[in-house]
Amino acid sequence: MAPRGRVQLRRFQDRLSRQVRFFKRRTGLFKKAFELSLLCDAEVVLLVFSPAGKLYEYSSSASIEHTYDGYQQFARARRNVNEASQNRNNNQDDASSDLKSRFREITTWSLQNNAKASDADELGKLEDLLRNALRDTKSKK
Repeated sequence: MAPRGRVQLRRFQDRLSRQVRFFKRRTGLFKKAFELSLLCDAEVVLLVFSPAGKLYEYSSSASIEHTYDGYQQFARARRNVNEASQNRNNNQDDASSDLKSRFREITTWSLQNNAKASDADELGKLEDLLRNALRDTKSKK
């Protein structure tokens, strides 16, 4: 038996070989997704479409929709923060507008995220937003 080594990443030309590899790799990928969710208490969703277009899915939570809704909230909050940041950069001369914008960011974040269910990264972002708003308030006086 030959020793295992690095696998050269290239597309298999033989259709049957490609199907077998897909099945084995897909199984390994789903196993890793399960292990990640179990060992690290992570919420994992995995969607795989086969070359034939068949959907294979895995979700560590009750439903993929629940995780997707959480992703949408996170993406929406990030977009709001980015837009507010761009607006803030465009209106540097108007200090009161800048401060209102920062407090709007904080309010938007707190409405979209439950502090008890938030992870350390999300709470760190909120802390940074608050610290920056307070620092700017003190420097404007």
